[in-house]
Amino acid sequence: MRLSTAILTALSISLLTVSLSASALTSVDSNSVSSHKTELTIEEQRVKKAQQAMPMLKGYFDWSDFKSDWSMVSDFSIAQRAMNELGDELWQYSKQQAQLGNIVDDRPLYWTRLAIQSFIKSTQNRFTSIELESLVEVFEKSSRGYSDMGYVKSTEKRMFLTGFDPFLLDRNLKQSNPSGLAVLLLDGTVIEYKQGGKTITAEINTVMVPVRYADFDQGEIENLLAPFYALNSVDLISTISMGRSDFDLEHFPGLRRSATAPDNVNVYTGANKTNPLVPSLLAASLIGDEFVLFSLPYKAMMKAKGSYKVNDNRGVTILEAGEAKDITANSLSELTDKVSVQGGGGGYLSNEISYRSIVLRNRLGSTIPTGHIHTPRISGFDAGINRKITTQIEAMLVQALAEI
Repeated sequence: MRLSTAILTALSISLLTVSLSASALTSVDSNSVSSHKTELTIEEQRVKKAQQAMPMLKGYFDWSDFKSDWSMVSDFSIAQRAMNELGDELWQYSKQQAQLGNIVDDRPLYWTRLAIQSFIKSTQNRFTSIELESLVEVFEKSSRGYSDMGYVKSTEKRMFLTGFDPFLLDRNLKQSNPSGLAVLLLDGTVIEYKQGGKTITAEINTVMVPVRYADFDQGEIENLLAPFYALNSVDLISTISMGRSDFDLEHFPGLRRSATAPDNVNVYTGANKTNPLVPSLLAASLIGDEFVLFSLPYKAMMKAKGSYKVNDNRGVTILEAGEAKDITANSLSELTDKVSVQGGGGGYLSNEISYRSIVLRNRLGSTIPTGHIHTPRISGFDAGINRKITTQIEAMLVQALAEI
């Protein structure tokens, strides 16, 4: 792998330029440097069990050179570079395997990321706990595609998509998420819409988002999308997650959390349908209307042919006299002064990523069409269903090109 070369090259440069410095690499007396380990998260603690349940995970991505070289690194800037490169290699390898048709599976990326993070945290190293936490974050971000978001192709349009990790893994450790596979398949690709003698092309960029409440509360989505909205630099933003029996385009995302399900680190919010809670943004309550309106070209997207129906979902749940009530709204004005329990996307992070993106778009005065695609759900893993779902997602985006 190139990573080992990068580490060794950086080591050589550092030794030449700071050979007399006490912070130089490898020559430092190990007794004079503190060694640190960090506790594994609930997600990372599942890795060994997952590798036993899914043996193909162990041979998926070769990072043995990194393992052998990591103990030599004690300079923080070199470690940052190494972490970013390893994460990007994992991301590039995973999308390459998907786009070549070698896998129709999002799970190897997810579990390999966690295996590497577990190794970094549990191996003796020369960094403080704060430095180590920062290094893990650098790796995680780049392995999710955050270092690979540039548009480099000559196209008329640009699209940006987000997918999610697998989730509810204590119920089914082998669970896949078609939205994750979709972003691997579509990242860096060009799609085109042809009508008559006219062809419209679009380059697609994607990232993978974690299923963790804390990341959302700390502004993960706002930090990710604000540059696009501030500059109006893309032509469509769609968040994607796994949902119900067919495709749903979520017309009215809602403000509050109401799902009783935990996130991937087994955090429960305490919310439920009679006690929907407002999420946070940087230690303050998230501010916004109870419901917002998406702006995807849904009529065009509903024409996409495939194995599943594509619904314009206008159903939401409101709180009325202390009870949850399901209603269907024809317009946003009908939801004025209602208390949200569930938006179209439910009361979990699928709904919330859509809500946050639309609120941010509106506050920044952006005109980028934005909304959420809920895919059909799968139980565990099914390669055939994954193929059908991802093929139809691409068809929906092709149809959208005619309207944006």
